[in-house]
Amino acid sequence: MQQRQLGEWKVSPMGLGCWAIGGPFFDQDNKPCGWGKVDDAVSISAIHAALDAGINFFDTAAVYGAGHSESVLGKALANKRQQAIIATKFGLEFDEETKTISGIFDQHDAIICHCENSLKRLGTEYIDLYQLHLNDYPVENLAAIIDSLEHLVKAGKIRAYAWSTDYLDRAKAFAPAKHCIAFQFQNNVLDQNSTMVDFCAQHNKTAINRGPLAMGLLSGKYQHSRILDKDDIRCINPEWLKYFVNGKASPELLEKLAGIQSILTSKGRTINQGALAWIWGLGEHTLPIPGFRNQAQVLSNAAAMEQGPLSSAQMQEINQLLK
Repeated sequence: MQQRQLGEWKVSPMGLGCWAIGGPFFDQDNKPCGWGKVDDAVSISAIHAALDAGINFFDTAAVYGAGHSESVLGKALANKRQQAIIATKFGLEFDEETKTISGIFDQHDAIICHCENSLKRLGTEYIDLYQLHLNDYPVENLAAIIDSLEHLVKAGKIRAYAWSTDYLDRAKAFAPAKHCIAFQFQNNVLDQNSTMVDFCAQHNKTAINRGPLAMGLLSGKYQHSRILDKDDIRCINPEWLKYFVNGKASPELLEKLAGIQSILTSKGRTINQGALAWIWGLGEHTLPIPGFRNQAQVLSNAAAMEQGPLSSAQMQEINQLLK
């Protein structure tokens, strides 16, 4: 597959989402926000395997593991910085010692300070793509955020910026900003956000798709009886964690998956590879960032690039079946 355009850079058709490798962290009610325990050596090995497979885009956030994900990515990319395009996110306060989220921040001085902290953890002098991590941040307060981001661009601390938001009204307000080059939003074959996909295409913004494998449901390994570990965020049930219910894959979504599975697995693809092929079938501006915990997962997802996108006929058939 051809590389994707992200602002002025060429990036691999898929990136890696680094939430899971951050390890445990918790919200203010002590509920898990991570994916369970991690082995940093395994995570670093997986990142190196990704580089070897031609993947050069890595998406993390300061809050993942309360700074730990950024630190692990920084260690993995030591002496390899020029091979990678790094994206991280800001907007959530946390305590690195207790690994607890303590609130949000949006003031200029706090944004500058948190950017410096991310730079230190990542072991780099600049961040390629700095993303606002507050999904439903008020549009009326955006101007000050954009001013702070432009300050960081001029200072050479970041090269461009984006917003991780699922909302079209937010995207419309943010898109005209000078160095806005992308939007990150939830999008997969079972949970589609065609409005944001189309908006990005119309405004020449890269559509970075988080959750392309529906938090693992589209990996094919979670069936009705599979129960997740209690310290896995997928065991709690806020509205936005719709893929799993009480630690098990959603029966409704598993039924939908069964209806389209033969198309996703065409040409010998696995289910996860077919799910990524569906993302690519939406257009050349789409950039899925599946999560990972080990080298095997990275290589399985990377192999999807060999087959490329689903055909337009397959995309239409899936839409008809899901209706």
